[in-house]
Amino acid sequence: MAEFPFELLIDGVSLGKGSESVLCNRCLRTIPGRREVYDGVWGGRSVVVKVFSRGIGAAGRLRKELDGLRRLEACGVNTPRLLFYGKTPDGRLAAVTEKIVDSPTIIDAFSKAGTKSEKMDLLVRLCPELAGQHIKGVLQKDLHLGNFLMDEKKTYALDPGQMRFLGHAVGRAASISQLALLTRSLPADDTESVSRLAREYFAARGWSFEKTDDAQLRKQMALHTKRVMTRQLRKCMRTSKRTLRIKAGRHRAVFDRAFCRGAQPQDFLEQIDDLMDKGRILKAGNTCHVSRLTWNGRDVVVKRYNHKGFFHSLRHTIKGSRARHGWRSAHRLGVLQIATAKPVAYIEEIKGLLLWKSYLVTEYVEGRQLNSFLRNPGVSDERRSAAIRRVLDMLGSLQDNGITHSDLKHSNILITDHGPALIDLDAMQTHNVSWMGRRQGRKYVERFKKSLEDAPSR
Repeated sequence: MAEFPFELLIDGVSLGKGSESVLCNRCLRTIPGRREVYDGVWGGRSVVVKVFSRGIGAAGRLRKELDGLRRLEACGVNTPRLLFYGKTPDGRLAAVTEKIVDSPTIIDAFSKAGTKSEKMDLLVRLCPELAGQHIKGVLQKDLHLGNFLMDEKKTYALDPGQMRFLGHAVGRAASISQLALLTRSLPADDTESVSRLAREYFAARGWSFEKTDDAQLRKQMALHTKRVMTRQLRKCMRTSKRTLRIKAGRHRAVFDRAFCRGAQPQDFLEQIDDLMDKGRILKAGNTCHVSRLTWNGRDVVVKRYNHKGFFHSLRHTIKGSRARHGWRSAHRLGVLQIATAKPVAYIEEIKGLLLWKSYLVTEYVEGRQLNSFLRNPGVSDERRSAAIRRVLDMLGSLQDNGITHSDLKHSNILITDHGPALIDLDAMQTHNVSWMGRRQGRKYVERFKKSLEDAPSR
């Protein structure tokens, strides 16, 4: 990729006057094998440039983009205006649209919102826009907050190539399915906010929100979560826009791209044992070794699962390393919005055909172990009760999703400024049979409650 800024020449087919020069200042988004999106300047005005990758389907993707922009404009949905389209000198197709200046995507505004109320205000404001699109027969196949821009007065729809135009208003069932995608921005257990959002949308459609609608909404939310989970667990094991899978010598690994940005992940692989020895040793056991260290400016915890003999290695070669399992488990909890230490890498060391050692790297979480927090004389009874209640809510979320931690002791629950967080996920189990998961979950919750009763007083 060229260094920024760079000049991109586009033969403006729609302008009919030869090549136009666009100065590309930065990359906004890349979808490998499909397109790149740049922030640029053309003729003194701010623009957004979509450059479609060469290959089968490129012309069809451009055609969908152009057709979508025209249809949105025709039905009165706010969207950035098409300026021109054409071909780059290397044969790629490109479309140039106006840039809505000083208008963040709703997902950016949502992530920067400081309070729950501010976040809800953004979603409530979006409801009439989504309802308006549905009334006009516009259905987003990939609905998420990143597909909307917002300024002080208007909301704009993005990514028209991923929209369907039905020619009639979107029906109740499909509307509820879309609304369920929107509610994924809220905690799953925040039933009050989910219901408020649904009522806002239904009011914009002129409908009443019935109990049957609420039941259907909850069902669709569960289905969407399951789909997102399946997709996320696949993506976190391969190279994607967020992760990087590499093989280097006897190591194979997956890194979070943000963790190794500006550095070489191979350097981390080669130095990892030395870095652990020089870091702050948190645990030095026969089975695993845990160290807190800093790499590439990131404060992380590395857990190494040691080699314990031929049959031990053979077993984990067949069923997968504990680091790999912990990596997937952390991503699973991330989808479910259950707090845990963010995973930034997992590494496996291979000798011959056998898995020899594995490493799980997570961000360091500032917090106190639950047992230490509860025994701290400086913690008020009110804070103590609130923490216990939030831990029980977290365990309830695990139970509802058929998950058991399998090593649920107080030292594996951290109390942070943002609430409780689970750590040590390498033994976590997901039960495909729902009643079994609920039964196991109840056992863990009862055992946890008993551990609170048996805990020494302050």
